[in-house]
Amino acid sequence: MANVLDSTTDTPEPDDGRPGEAPLLRAPREGLPPVVTDAAGLASTVGAFSAGSGPVAVDAERASGYRYGQRAYLVQLRRSGAGSALIDPVACPDLSGLSDALSGAEMVLHAAHQDLPCLSELGFRPSSLFDTELAGRLLGYQRVGLGSMVEGVLGMRLAKEHSAVDWSTRPLPEDWLTYAALDVEVLVDLRDALEDELKAAGKLEWAAEEFAAELAAPPKEPRPDPWRRTSGIHRVRNQRALGVVRELWLERDRIARERDVSPGRVLPDAAIVEAATAMPRTPQELTAIRQFGVRMARRYVPQWIKAVNRVRDMAQSDLPRPAAPGDGPPPTNRWADRDPAAARRLEASRALVSQVAEEVNMPAENLLQPDAVRRLAWTPPESTEPEAVRERLRGYGAREWQLGLTSEGLAEALRSAGGD
Repeated sequence: MANVLDSTTDTPEPDDGRPGEAPLLRAPREGLPPVVTDAAGLASTVGAFSAGSGPVAVDAERASGYRYGQRAYLVQLRRSGAGSALIDPVACPDLSGLSDALSGAEMVLHAAHQDLPCLSELGFRPSSLFDTELAGRLLGYQRVGLGSMVEGVLGMRLAKEHSAVDWSTRPLPEDWLTYAALDVEVLVDLRDALEDELKAAGKLEWAAEEFAAELAAPPKEPRPDPWRRTSGIHRVRNQRALGVVRELWLERDRIARERDVSPGRVLPDAAIVEAATAMPRTPQELTAIRQFGVRMARRYVPQWIKAVNRVRDMAQSDLPRPAAPGDGPPPTNRWADRDPAAARRLEASRALVSQVAEEVNMPAENLLQPDAVRRLAWTPPESTEPEAVRERLRGYGAREWQLGLTSEGLAEALRSAGGD
């Protein structure tokens, strides 16, 4: 924590209504570094960070809600002996040389699952990881956002007012860059404090398994029917209306990709669902729906109407089915009717996982993935001996520390609920 206290801080005035509040980090300890925007600057950064020592703090800023996709628009790093660096990945889209230079060094990220995909697109792939958010979950912290953990663990505050800005903006304002630099300013100090806590709690090996699994996780497969995730789709009651949701979603996605704009800025989900319910026949009927009256949505009214009319003329056999088939168990609210024994197994298994999670002070979903529990209860192994349960859960991606804590209890839970 001593390193963090070297940063410029500001303690709130006594009359600000928040007596005793942790001091606010205002500026990076060595000042704000220039943004790296060319090959020479990147080469200098590679050299400095290669010569540095210890873990490397890494963060990335995206333009979620503004741009199509999840690419990075700023990459921040910090390492002892190298200081901090801010890299513009639009100007420097290949960070593989930096990744190679840091091979073997531990990378410290917060909520790594969010940033690893966009960093990978730039050729930056950590070989060793410490995830401060995941460490917080394993330690039972109730609030695991970076700001909350920095305040709770290090006794400092990070300003978070720029967390949802459009990071594709160029040039980036200085106060945004300061915000971004401060996020990596504290990461290694937070990592060190959390490592001490993990050791004291006997959870350091568990964390190491989790970090390794996070690094080894394959890229997420694209959803077969991503349009089914449209917010409010549960209100759509028939196949033809469902077809309108699909066609409008696909048209919106095409436009958003071409314009590099977040799909929700082209047309909100609520507009898609309203159009599917109303089935408008004319542009006038369509724009009578409030959300279609906004500027960007109005620009594409001819395309929206064509999509709706395409569905109106579509053969019944070409319309989407109400529910997409999946490879997993059915929704759990149907289990009691479809398979009462499976419902009993699920109830017993969930109770066991919750009990153990409480004993080791962590969320149940971090002790064992809920999907693994559902799959085990729906299709238990022929034998409900602990080894058979362990093997089944291992196939669902459970780590060894999770199996050690849960497999025997789950085997007993399946037997007591009629799983054998």
